[in-house]
Amino acid sequence: MNAEGDASRGSWFVRNRMTVLSLGAVIAYAAFVQWIWGWPVLFRQWAEIGLLPVLSALGLLVGTYFIRCYRIYDYFPRETHGRFLLLLRVTQVHNLLNIMLPFRAGETSFPILMRSEFAVPLARSTSALLLMRLLDLHALFAAAGIGLVIARDDQMLGWLLWGLFLLSPLALFLLKGSALALLRRHLPEKLGKLLMEVEAGLPANALVFVRAWLMTILNWSTKVAVLAWVLATMGVLPLAACFGGALGGELSSVLPVHAPAGVGTYPAGITAGAISFGASAKGAAFDLLASASVNAHLMIIVSAVAGTLLSIALSPRR
Repeated sequence: MNAEGDASRGSWFVRNRMTVLSLGAVIAYAAFVQWIWGWPVLFRQWAEIGLLPVLSALGLLVGTYFIRCYRIYDYFPRETHGRFLLLLRVTQVHNLLNIMLPFRAGETSFPILMRSEFAVPLARSTSALLLMRLLDLHALFAAAGIGLVIARDDQMLGWLLWGLFLLSPLALFLLKGSALALLRRHLPEKLGKLLMEVEAGLPANALVFVRAWLMTILNWSTKVAVLAWVLATMGVLPLAACFGGALGGELSSVLPVHAPAGVGTYPAGITAGAISFGASAKGAAFDLLASASVNAHLMIIVSAVAGTLLSIALSPRR
């Protein structure tokens, strides 16, 4: 009888492991927010900004998670076909763990979850994740570059340079075949088999790469634009500094340096980025920037929690 009960409980956990992991991550995150800031403090700060701007920003930020999920859905069409909502929950749990854990430790969850839920080999999903992170970095710089171009007097030259930078990943992708062939010739046979799995995680052709690249640009352009708008709404000036602040914050979360939940590092990234793009580092303007950076960070945190809860509600039951 006990053996049957244990087997039943084990079977239930296997069937519902994603729900358990998702809810556990959300609860831990909500408790973390309460411990560091306190939800009442957060809501009071947002009340000063205004309900409509806050809800609009949160809605747009959650929308970027669907774009990010579609990028992976399109990247692994055979494995994920017809299971977009399950993939949405996988990407949201990965996102939440990645924000909450320091030094990018949460990245390890993506290949593990892709293997357990979609049977994607670890080497393949890790290779795909690395490429996507490189595309993320490129897209962040490209999105923030819009702020630099806007601030230039000679905008024609600025847009030309920005366009060349925007197209640079395609040129690098065209060199993929030559680079892999060189590695294949010099690697031992056992590592050569691993290289085949790594290669399988890279786009098979230029069309697949371009789709992933364009979805990345759309995702981060939207997110940086939303964060820049949030900073501008809170009084950060000039406009270029808002884009710089958005870039600084997101770079602090993408690079392997952020603290748990980005506490300290994310607002510092926003502040440093905004100052680099022309914001004042003195007096009342700096105090306003510091307050705005904390509020923007809290919006990122709440959008991550909201996105995960939404993915749990939408995902199919087993």
